[in-house]
Amino acid sequence: MFKKKATMLAVAVSVTAGAGSIAPFAHSATALEEVVVSARKRAENLQDLGLSVSAMTQTEIDRTFARDVRDLAFMSPNLIFDDTSQGPGGNAALYIRGVGVADVEKNFDPAVGVEIDGLFIGANSGAILRSIDLASVEVLRGPQGTLFGRNTVGGTIRVERTRPTGELGGKIRVGYGDYSNYWYDGVLNFGVTEDLAIKLSAARNNLQDGYFFNQALQEDEGAIDYESYGFNALWNASDAVEVEYTYTNEQTEQDTPPLLNVGQPDQLFCFGFDLCAQSVNLPTTGDRYTTARRIFEPTTWRTNPLPAGIVTSSVDDLIVNTDDATFDAETHILEVRWDITDSLRMNYIFGMFDTEETIVSNWTAEEPMLFGTDRPAEYEQRSHELRFTYDAGGPLKLVAGIYDWYSEYDIRLRSWITFAVPGTVLDIPQYTHQETDSQALFFEADYAFNDSWTLTLGGRYTKDEKLTQQRGNLPADAEADWSEFTPKVGVRYRLNEAAMLYATYSQGYRSGGFNGRVDSFESATIPYNPEFLDNYELGVKSELAGGRVRLNGAVFYMDYEDKQEEIGLASDGATGQRISVFNAATATMQGLEIEVQALLTDNLTIGANFGYLDSEYDEFTFDSGFGIVDNSGLEFRRAPEFTGALNATYEWEVGSGQAWIRGAYRVIDELFVEQTNRAELANDVQNYLDASVNFSINGATFSLFGRNLTDEDALAHGLNVSELWSYASPVAPRTWGIEVVYEFGG
Repeated sequence: MFKKKATMLAVAVSVTAGAGSIAPFAHSATALEEVVVSARKRAENLQDLGLSVSAMTQTEIDRTFARDVRDLAFMSPNLIFDDTSQGPGGNAALYIRGVGVADVEKNFDPAVGVEIDGLFIGANSGAILRSIDLASVEVLRGPQGTLFGRNTVGGTIRVERTRPTGELGGKIRVGYGDYSNYWYDGVLNFGVTEDLAIKLSAARNNLQDGYFFNQALQEDEGAIDYESYGFNALWNASDAVEVEYTYTNEQTEQDTPPLLNVGQPDQLFCFGFDLCAQSVNLPTTGDRYTTARRIFEPTTWRTNPLPAGIVTSSVDDLIVNTDDATFDAETHILEVRWDITDSLRMNYIFGMFDTEETIVSNWTAEEPMLFGTDRPAEYEQRSHELRFTYDAGGPLKLVAGIYDWYSEYDIRLRSWITFAVPGTVLDIPQYTHQETDSQALFFEADYAFNDSWTLTLGGRYTKDEKLTQQRGNLPADAEADWSEFTPKVGVRYRLNEAAMLYATYSQGYRSGGFNGRVDSFESATIPYNPEFLDNYELGVKSELAGGRVRLNGAVFYMDYEDKQEEIGLASDGATGQRISVFNAATATMQGLEIEVQALLTDNLTIGANFGYLDSEYDEFTFDSGFGIVDNSGLEFRRAPEFTGALNATYEWEVGSGQAWIRGAYRVIDELFVEQTNRAELANDVQNYLDASVNFSINGATFSLFGRNLTDEDALAHGLNVSELWSYASPVAPRTWGIEVVYEFGG
């Protein structure tokens, strides 16, 4: 282990030294573009931030051919972003520095925040944002408790879309790829008056064949049809007041996300029902893109829509379910920006995000269906943020505000168990309703003592109230509340105009709550408490060679207390399988992050990043109901020891047009996708390669691109289900596509 760590550190040093060797470039007027970010709720140069931030501009995003923000994960070290395939519309497994959550249940608050146009998305479902009309993406690493609040212990991903221009113009994009995948989207800008600008948008992405072949049905599987449309209005009410409203409607119809049975000989469904994977690396079908699942449902689902307790029926009465899974979302964002004086600005943001989803699934991923569910669910959130920014050009800069949040979700879960009683279906209903009410006061201030030294102080006080109501097989009600203060202290020292050092301490916390899938009155009504993460960080921001090279780096140490662990436990109670959260662990993480961007010549730009992470449980114990379990020796899930990425773009003029080629490589060290560290749910080192060839002329851009050209088939997700069996889903295979983009007007 020591040798491996030493090797990784040597690689990091060589990357730094390699970037430094570019310094002899002659001073030139040609330099890297300045990157302006809003990581601290106000516009700032990336190089002035005492914070670990990775950022991509609109041009860089467009050149990746990303379908959603997961495809941009290479932009940041120590970032893992996958789809769990447990629910429709995408369910995020988002981890930064080994901190995150990968579960479909909405009672589990996220540990990494996702924000779009100032609206925080409070659930993992819907957090895999589509990359349509994006202006910028920022990845903030480490706790962001001061300005972004609870549930950002790992960090935050901020996404901003383009704003209406007020001039007639727009962009149309059409493309086609293998697996009968076609897509088209467009944006139209125009002005109604001198003070009112409108932007309309629409998109469709239809993956008709899916990446899988279902040998039980003898047909392709994994089709996804996504559609959206949006309206964005920007009104200059006066010289000092600006009002912006954004509406987005998204609709997804898809096959129930395909799963693979990777059960092993020590699990019940393997030795008891002969549902055994061919090895720890191959599912029962022998191929990670071949499935063997039929989805059944009992007739009691139709005849008894709201039973109070378990309903039994014969396995002979099971019928095949052919319904699509669906995920619909509506977003409303209203922002008022008021320049009260030249020094003081007010921002008010109101946001609504509502989702509705349906899915019937056979989690066994094989026949017979030993464990299946019907999971219709609704989620809604409302938030208000009132923020003031002060900057008079003097030593003091301040952001302060108040925040109000309300969310609720309902799930009418039906679990179908056929393995407990031979020949019998146990149809177990459990209905969960949960509400969250949260308010916060926050501030963050910079004070510059002189041109070199700047002190940062910040804090956030948050009060959370949660309610849970369980009905069906297990009725139970409970409420709880928590109040927390999360501080931040930082100092920056500017060595010269091109280099800055910083040191930061910040704290984040993830809210307490109630379990959703329960098996007893105690598991339904006894809450779990908040978790806390303290982050200590030293970093450097620098520009070399007259602005042609940007080199940023940081080392960090993080201390985890009362860490929440969601643990699957066998149960014959309310839901057939219990997933409970315990404040079971304390842990420490430490690591290194380096980012380099360089304009090697006027035609060639490269970017690279490297992340090293050492994560370790200090203690991880909990009471399973059958005794104390000690998992302290386990490794963190989705916490690879190193991640790295390298991309290069070479562009040149061709006649009156412009051509460019781009290549991007990413490597992820071995990791476990699931908490119990089972061999069938582990990934070896992953290697990904993307490439594109492009030509642009007279507003039109023609591109040929490929993604995952190495055809990596690593697991995106997997779960050991209470030692009964394991299921998994792989990453998208190698794909190619052609795309045409036409931009017109202003």
